[in-house]
Amino acid sequence: MLILENNTLNNIFDEKIEEVIEYLLGKFDKKSEIALVLVSKQEIQSYNKDYRNKDNPTNVLSFPSGVPIEIADILGDIIICLEVVEFEAEQQNKTVENHLVHMVIHGFLHLLEYDHIFDNDALKMEALEVEILTELNIKNPYL
Repeated sequence: MLILENNTLNNIFDEKIEEVIEYLLGKFDKKSEIALVLVSKQEIQSYNKDYRNKDNPTNVLSFPSGVPIEIADILGDIIICLEVVEFEAEQQNKTVENHLVHMVIHGFLHLLEYDHIFDNDALKMEALEVEILTELNIKNPYL
């Protein structure tokens, strides 16, 4: 289940993101709850500084719940700055919708403890992102 918090994207994006989250939950056999929170550039920069020691805005951050599944089936929070996603989409000649879907997938994989700190892990995570994006008929964003 997806919970949209703060702002909603718009009806088209809300529906698309819900579909993507449901797809991901099914693909990874999760019956979990995820909160998707949209924030401003200033808010995401503050989170990025507080939790990652990086004093700049970013596109997506993920916070796994850490709650044991026996207590509550809550996977975690995905925080997205739509302003950054829109800027990046324009810079990278992508549609906002496709880039947003990519960021949701990226954030979701972080909730499943995938990471990209080390090159080998980054290659695995990117390959999985590309696989999922391909299944959703979105071309490889890394080409």
